[in-house]
Amino acid sequence: MVREQLAYPRRESERTGADARPLNWARNATLGAAGSIVTPGTEAELRSLLAGGTGKVRMIGSRMSPGRMLDTAGDDHVLLDVGRLSGLVSMSDETATFAGATTLAEVYETLSAQGRMLPSSPGVIAAQTLAGAISTGTHGQGLQQSSIADAAVRFRLVLADGSVAEFDRGHPWFAAVQLGLGTLGVITEVTLRTTDSPVYTCRKDAVAADTLGDDLLRWNRDNDLVKAWWFPQENQVQVWTAREASEADVARYRAGGRALVEHATVNDAMNATVDQTLRQLRDDTNVAADDKPSRTVTRFRDFTDVTGDIYQVFCRGIATPQINVEIGVPLDLAAGVIKRIKDWHDVTRPRMHYPVILRCTGPSEAWLSPSHGQDTCYFGFVVYYSEDGTLSEEGESFLRAVEKVLAAEGGRPHWGKYFDESLYDWPALYPRWAEFRRVRDALDPHHRFANAFTGALFA
Repeated sequence: MVREQLAYPRRESERTGADARPLNWARNATLGAAGSIVTPGTEAELRSLLAGGTGKVRMIGSRMSPGRMLDTAGDDHVLLDVGRLSGLVSMSDETATFAGATTLAEVYETLSAQGRMLPSSPGVIAAQTLAGAISTGTHGQGLQQSSIADAAVRFRLVLADGSVAEFDRGHPWFAAVQLGLGTLGVITEVTLRTTDSPVYTCRKDAVAADTLGDDLLRWNRDNDLVKAWWFPQENQVQVWTAREASEADVARYRAGGRALVEHATVNDAMNATVDQTLRQLRDDTNVAADDKPSRTVTRFRDFTDVTGDIYQVFCRGIATPQINVEIGVPLDLAAGVIKRIKDWHDVTRPRMHYPVILRCTGPSEAWLSPSHGQDTCYFGFVVYYSEDGTLSEEGESFLRAVEKVLAAEGGRPHWGKYFDESLYDWPALYPRWAEFRRVRDALDPHHRFANAFTGALFA
């Protein structure tokens, strides 16, 4: 029972006052003692802080990860907020260096203003810090790219003793630092590769899910960027396929001041499906029609093709506290997993608040990336909280059941989302697991950056 509560925790009430213990962004975990957050204003202050102490330290970033990733596991430990160490450090023709606490939104805005982009597709939310997104494996969609960490060419870290270390692509430990779960040091700078930013036209369509396994592979092999949402109960899929825009679409985009272009044709083929999903969501949670959970589903109604840059097209999510489970499986197993989920769904008919999210990526170099060394299909599942902070029993049962299906197929969970760690044999899933542990022991020999979760993970 303790493990289940850890996997899918209940939301807590808002806390105020000097004695309030800090919570994560979703308010479903206490991170530390009241007054445990420290906010150094410079790298020198950060180095002095670490050099002058021996206690446990955890970075909290934007606090969007599950609590087990962030908490200090003790009232006498420190929560480190380096949000003041943010912004663009330098830019060249082919790279950009940002402070680690820079939000993805600022990274994307800065690059877009220069006609540049990262060689990785964004996720839907941009409130995360750059260091936090890299350290947990944030990724986008499309086989020609992988995680944001794979765009990195250099890291600057402050280590547990206050010293500074830099890692470039020639360093033997670079792939460990690319996704370190906050256990190696404090990332204070990241240098990223950048490329020219094309204009994309994203075609949106509603199709039957009868041949989804084959369709998903074809969509991803024929297009630059792909994202799909599968509604199993209604046997429908909304799919977005993006390619570089035609000359006419580019001209229209530029004539409009480079604002996102919504094309004239409106597709209402999924409106009945959306209404059904909304009924289930509202029955389970009592959320209002204009609340964020409802709006995330309503956006599938009356959809149109769009033209814009990569961030305008794909980074358009609504940040909503939820339980989000995302598991990556080898792409060549995706069709079989889809069939297993279909068969399971036909028998159980679970109540779903949101469609199954399907995003595929190319292989990642990072040793602990769920897509390490292989094309990967990520299956995402969402259950929303009720107004009282609880999860519906059916919602929890749905998440547990589908996670077991994907774990049995060798799935690797997204580190920054929710999962039941008892389902996974980490050294078997990650061939460089032992090497990562050796790097961790070398960079943080006293495990100052560990907490209960990471301590058990690498025990």
